[in-house]
Amino acid sequence: MSDDVRNLVLALAALVIGAVIGWFARTYVWRRRLDRKQRFFGLPKDSECLLVVPRDPGARGWSLARHDAFALLELSAVIQECGAHAEVLAHDTSWQGFGARTEFCIGGPAANLRLAAHVRSMLPGVDINTEATSGPDQGAITVGNDTYRLDKGAMEYVLLARLAAAGDTGNDRPVFLSSGQRGIANQAAVRYLARHHARLARKHGVDGTFCLLLRVVNSQAYGSDVVELVADVTKAATTPPKIKSQRDRSPAT
Repeated sequence: MSDDVRNLVLALAALVIGAVIGWFARTYVWRRRLDRKQRFFGLPKDSECLLVVPRDPGARGWSLARHDAFALLELSAVIQECGAHAEVLAHDTSWQGFGARTEFCIGGPAANLRLAAHVRSMLPGVDINTEATSGPDQGAITVGNDTYRLDKGAMEYVLLARLAAAGDTGNDRPVFLSSGQRGIANQAAVRYLARHHARLARKHGVDGTFCLLLRVVNSQAYGSDVVELVADVTKAATTPPKIKSQRDRSPAT
């Protein structure tokens, strides 16, 4: 074999070996990212999850509001990539505990009774105004000592939370909450979760609990596309409010 042929064979062999190594490396990185994504969302392959949504008050029978449907479309891509399966339930038909299956609960507490129960039990530092009467505090979100009021079409707030089920029963799948002041805010929060899950997993851990306050800016012009992170309110949201003593409640004399 001449030197030219030998060099050609060696070059081809090096190319093949490099391609194989590159393919294995890319596969390894892709597999690792997928594993972290499945763990963060609590969606291992062939698992099941719940999508709990409110009914559309303007429709007869069981129907979804427009922005709730868009939010489910955002989640469907995540669920499909993880190789999981989803069941869509109306908020007033989901009579079961949490932790056995990953749950995505969407909608404000006035429209989604299950979400309201989750907020009361797992986010004791959060208070959301559910009064139907119109006023400056309608839909206002209070976390700790801070209150965030709705400015329809200009400034709308939404809480996005990942809540890890506690206990040693093996029921440890997370609950994701999107509690917005309007439907378009819920759609924006779910999109934020789908797009930034890797960064959220790095910051809070793939098994961690967090509660974020997001703001949708100028939805009347930009829809659900412009979303800002206002604050990480995990500590304030998960801390029960201090109960004033009788002495504190007594008027000064």
